[in-house]
Amino acid sequence: MRRLWAIAGGLALLNVALFGLGWGKRAAAPVVVRPPSDDAGAPVGPALRVGLVFDVGGLGDKSFNDSANRGLQRAARELGLRVETREPAGGADRDAYMTRFAEDGADLIIGVGFIFSDDITRLARARPKTKFACIDYAPRGGPNGELLASDGKPFPDNLVALTFREEEGSMLVGALAGQRAARGSKVVGFVGGMKIPLIEKFEAGYTQGVYSVCPACKVVSAYAGSEPRAFADPTMGRELAMAELRQGAEVIFHASGKTGEGVFRAVSEAGKLAIGVDSDQADEAPGRVLTSMVKGVDEAVFLIAADTQAGRFTGGVRQLGLREKGVSWIDDARNQALVSPADRAVVEALRGRIIAGEVRAPTSMAEVVRP
Repeated sequence: MRRLWAIAGGLALLNVALFGLGWGKRAAAPVVVRPPSDDAGAPVGPALRVGLVFDVGGLGDKSFNDSANRGLQRAARELGLRVETREPAGGADRDAYMTRFAEDGADLIIGVGFIFSDDITRLARARPKTKFACIDYAPRGGPNGELLASDGKPFPDNLVALTFREEEGSMLVGALAGQRAARGSKVVGFVGGMKIPLIEKFEAGYTQGVYSVCPACKVVSAYAGSEPRAFADPTMGRELAMAELRQGAEVIFHASGKTGEGVFRAVSEAGKLAIGVDSDQADEAPGRVLTSMVKGVDEAVFLIAADTQAGRFTGGVRQLGLREKGVSWIDDARNQALVSPADRAVVEALRGRIIAGEVRAPTSMAEVVRP
């Protein structure tokens, strides 16, 4: 049975990179760093070559993809890696870009998003000498506890699934939103991108967090669609948020990628509050972002690159939650005026209970304990 990895510590050793190839459209400018050298400046070995393909929405989403890129660029700077990224326009591009990276000699290929799961599994099996990693990969459990790939077959040795306990961070921001709503309309909202189990984890954790502090509160939820483009539709995001605001929502948490831009517009127009996702999104609606549920995509990318460079790459699953500092919430000077000391204390107490195992965040709406 393959090991399920829990990533310990503050994730200080996290590394990733992408190499310069010069093909495809919408390519981010490659970062090329000199190979490691000795004290005399002579190269001691070739730089690791890494290719990364972004999820729907691409660079500039100020969320999931931008976080992955930060980890990649950090790996290029700090580890001396040759890196390059690609932004797919559709499903066919994902497979084509990863295949091209492999053909051109990439040491490590990273797919950013669960929609890469099937394509990256096929490619990993076809190219066992190349190493692959996928953010939010969706593995399966076998009848005897063994780890299976997304297609139900044995998990490739040269593939690592980088996953997160999003429900834990979402529960924290839900508790914050619930306290805010308890002093007002007792209604909060949630806007998801594509309706899939991964995004339901955000909704479930958030909903349970709201109920934990405000049993009388109501959570209204909506999803932008059932296709990947649901993560890149700001117009739909605004429409869904406006509908929830009309129902009295005081705060809306989005887990919808670029679609969230519409959520921020809606709350700004209505004078209400939003909660960002994946990255600190305070700048998307200054003064109107209560907090953000941050997800260490950048750290995970950096980690797998560092391990690959150091010869520590091992296939399987690596999972990050509150304990491993893979998810958290933003509490800093920019939202200090919106978060009272009492509200902050409740959220931090809940964090401690989750880490201690006293509270378990639900991973689906079916697991939510309702008042």
